[in-house]
Amino acid sequence: MKKLKKMPSVKSAMTPFPHSIQINAPLDVARKLMREHHIHHLPVTDKTGLTGIITDRDIKLILGPEFGYPPERELTVEDVYIPDAYVIDLSTPLDHVLLTMASRHIGSAIITKKGKLVGVFTHEDACNNFAHILRDQFPANGGNEVA
Repeated sequence: MKKLKKMPSVKSAMTPFPHSIQINAPLDVARKLMREHHIHHLPVTDKTGLTGIITDRDIKLILGPEFGYPPERELTVEDVYIPDAYVIDLSTPLDHVLLTMASRHIGSAIITKKGKLVGVFTHEDACNNFAHILRDQFPANGGNEVA
């Protein structure tokens, strides 16, 4: 395994060029976009730029299994999104991002460069990157070992 000389930034582990959705979009459009692209987090924008994030979990919570919840066709992204999302700069050290996400119990960070959306870093990105590090550190020996 190649030893890192310095802490990598979130740029090295994020998903670049993420999909996003307008704050006034119908909620069913957000759900369709998430399903089509197999994603769980969508940055939310308006005319001025980035305003927050919407997650599949938040959508499921608002729609709920109970009667009395508002019909999905009546809801917009604005009714569900999280305005105080975790937004960080592209150069933020990766360890800081991971520790902050863990301590705040959140599944994603929105990545910006000069205030513009450039990426998303999710718990899936963290797991994939960690798996690659482990495989580099402990390569498979090719044997058919039995537990």
